[in-house]
Amino acid sequence: MKSLFRSISFLATGCLALLAAASAFASEAPPGSNAALQSRLAALAQRARPGTLGVAVLDLRSGTSWRINAGRGYPMMSVFKAPLGAAVLERVDRGKLSLDRAITLTSVDLRPGPGPIGGEIQAGHTEFSVRRLLDAAVSESDNTAADALVKLVGGPTAVTAFLRAHGIEGIRVDRDERTLAHDIEGLAANIDAPPADESAAAKLARKRRGYAAFLTDPRDTSTPEAAVAFLRKLWRGELLSRTSTALMLEMMTHSPTVPNRLKGGVPADAHLAHKSGTSITFEAVTAAHNDIGILSWPDGRTVIVAAFLTASPASEQERDALFATLAREVAGALHP
Repeated sequence: MKSLFRSISFLATGCLALLAAASAFASEAPPGSNAALQSRLAALAQRARPGTLGVAVLDLRSGTSWRINAGRGYPMMSVFKAPLGAAVLERVDRGKLSLDRAITLTSVDLRPGPGPIGGEIQAGHTEFSVRRLLDAAVSESDNTAADALVKLVGGPTAVTAFLRAHGIEGIRVDRDERTLAHDIEGLAANIDAPPADESAAAKLARKRRGYAAFLTDPRDTSTPEAAVAFLRKLWRGELLSRTSTALMLEMMTHSPTVPNRLKGGVPADAHLAHKSGTSITFEAVTAAHNDIGILSWPDGRTVIVAAFLTASPASEQERDALFATLAREVAGALHP
């Protein structure tokens, strides 16, 4: 925990320094990179088929952008925890919430999925600071922490309202983790758990209904373009105070459980702050395999990448390799 917050001041200063440095360089992408990168994005989208890969890339120095399948909504899964974290910190900035406020959680608040909070609750720990929950949700994708924070800010629609207030369209947060998992399971709104006498055939049919509906559900989705808009405003300090911006970027950078997606293709001299999101794989189809991030270099070059893959029959290794290739292609084209 100490290491998480140790470099807040450094990041705040560094972020502003990078932005200042960017203006000192020519505002053009490397010659020929525009068409070449667009062609590479198209090739990656073709490689992802029959899944659908949506990508948006923005070079902050030149203002040039590249897109493929970027105007449609994709299921976010844990990507939503980045806007959630920003919504929490915005309330901290306004004095409506303290990072030191203690939140009591019990076994009824447990949610499935990775993260440390569930284990701590089961071990008898019931009080958590907002700071601790924020770190767990953003850095470690903890679903229990996320639902506690969603409740704290006023529900899922409060996160959407925060985004709209800052001019960000195309991202919508409609459900908490518990409700989303419930719907993916194909359970009716008034049923908390499957019937005890449910047959294997009935269970499979229910899960198929729920998963098929989730694949086409407009709720809890983001377009790649909107994800880029969110990260651009975050990076530029347009959403949060300097301290809160640095904290968000720090949490998005140092995660012990980050999947090796975009990060797998990031050059050694680059810095990546990002948030991934993953659905379950059901009958060899993965509804959501995502990663959105900010790539930055010491010379001030900053590039934002948002990639969402849906309805993919590829293996996890193949999906991760696709995202790593995307990061390499972007870095190679824009910062060779």
